[in-house]
Amino acid sequence: MSRTNLAHAASRLGVLTAVALAAAVATAGPASAHTEVEAEGARALAQNVALTFTAESESASAGITKLEVILPEGITPGDITYKEGPKGWKLAPTDRGYTVSGAKLAVGEDAEYVVTVRQLPDAKSLVFKTLQSYSDGEVDRWIELDDSGGDDDGHGHPAPRLALKAAAPGAKVVSPTPTATASAEPTPTPTPTGESPTPETSAKAADSTEDDDGMSPAVPVGIAVGVLALGGLAWWLRSRRSPSGS
Repeated sequence: MSRTNLAHAASRLGVLTAVALAAAVATAGPASAHTEVEAEGARALAQNVALTFTAESESASAGITKLEVILPEGITPGDITYKEGPKGWKLAPTDRGYTVSGAKLAVGEDAEYVVTVRQLPDAKSLVFKTLQSYSDGEVDRWIELDDSGGDDDGHGHPAPRLALKAAAPGAKVVSPTPTATASAEPTPTPTPTGESPTPETSAKAADSTEDDDGMSPAVPVGIAVGVLALGGLAWWLRSRRSPSGS
């Protein structure tokens, strides 16, 4: 091959290489951007485990403002404690997990935070579906269970997945946190002292008095009437027997 042909071939190869490199650079950002979860030495049934979440920014014009996590089966919002994260951000429980949010981050800045889980469930892996919101209203939905929903280059939105080692020997499920329950029986209300008696109470008191002395007030009255009647009868009989005029 002549020098001219060699130079021409080299030139074409250089152009193709540059095009391929440019294409790789253009697609590298979306392909590498993910939301991930990590925990050192995570294993099933482990307690008080710190989970570190990293949400990479995919926007070139807006900052991340909120991350909503849907918890896997076996972990409830009450099992999560916020440990640290972006300045000013706070955790709030939801009916299916929790949110971590606050003032928008700088454009291109990744969001990283740490939560503590009371106890990991007995499983081989855990999936934490995540919705990543930006200041312009856009939302990245990291909810796919694998990369099957993406294109041929794997540009999907897989949910963060945490692989767990087998539970330690003797590890057991801890009992749920006890909650205060109201007493099933109402507390009796004491009767105030010095309360004026009601008519019903007075009647009961009168009945009680009768039972105590064994005699009704009408009994002595009846006896007195009987005595007077007998006295009157005796006087009448005496007056009949006496001679007239005496």
